[in-house]
Formats: sequence, C-alpha cells, structure tokens
Amino acid sequence: MALSKVGELGNFIRDQRRTARLSLRKMSQMAGISNPYLSQIERGLRHPSAEILQAIAKALRISAETLYVKAGILEEREGQDLDPVTALLRDATLSDKQKQVLVEIYQSFRHENELEDGGRVTSVAAAKGRKKAVNTSSSVSETTVPVKQVSTSV
Repeated sequence: MALSKVGELGNFIRDQRRTARLSLRKMSQMAGISNPYLSQIERGLRHPSAEILQAIAKALRISAETLYVKAGILEEREGQDLDPVTALLRDATLSDKQKQVLVEIYQSFRHENELEDGGRVTSVAAAKGRKKAVNTSSSVSETTVPVKQVSTSV
C-alpha cells in the first residue's frame, strides 16, 4: 500500500469517526482494536488488514468496500452506485457542514432502523405503515405520524 494511500485512508477514517462523533477510545472499543493502533492507522503510520478495515467499517456503520477502495485493496467499480456516505462526502457542491448534517441524519435513520428491526436493514417505516418526524436540529423525534392509505382503484 503506497504511503499516500495509507495517509488518505487514515484521514478518511478520522473524518468518518469525527462525523459520527465518536472518540478514538470509543471507536477502538467498538472495532475491537487497541486505541494506539487506531491512532496509528488514522495518522497513516500503519497498514490495516482487510479484517481490521471490516471491523472499523462496522464500528463506523459504513460499507467495508468503501474502506477497501480507500486502502487500495479493491478498485472502485465504475458505473456502480457508491454507498450514500461516500457519495455525500464526494459531492463538491455541498459545504463540509452540509455533508456532516446529511451523514448524521442518514446514520441516525440507519441506526434506528437496525434497532427496530433487530439488526436487519429493511424499510421499517414502510413495513409498519408510519413515518418518523424529523426536527430542524437533525435528530430523529420519537413522534410517529400515521400514513394515510390511498386506494388505487378507480
């Protein structure tokens, strides 16, 4: 792995950790790796294995493939959809603050869906016939709004 790739990967992991508002210690616990090792990865001093990258991706709730591409383990697939977090972070038309807010909203929805559905990622809101209300501070409210069922027959 080239030195620039290691540094780029470390910066990406650090940015993702900060966006998720995780301390270095908390994320290292979630990923099951030591605090100093994660720090060295973020500073571009260590070459993490695919297994470590997978653990980090799980802790950050992003796809492992994203980290594999950043690490140079996989080549980016042309014409394929990127995971939403990577797509948001690459969008040059958004400010850093806008990217951060959008990633936080996306991750909070994913996290809530996983909690409600026992870890399976599905459309919980659609399956239960309700929507979650979002307030302006970008956090998910506990208020549920019933969805009106509309007949399609004429």
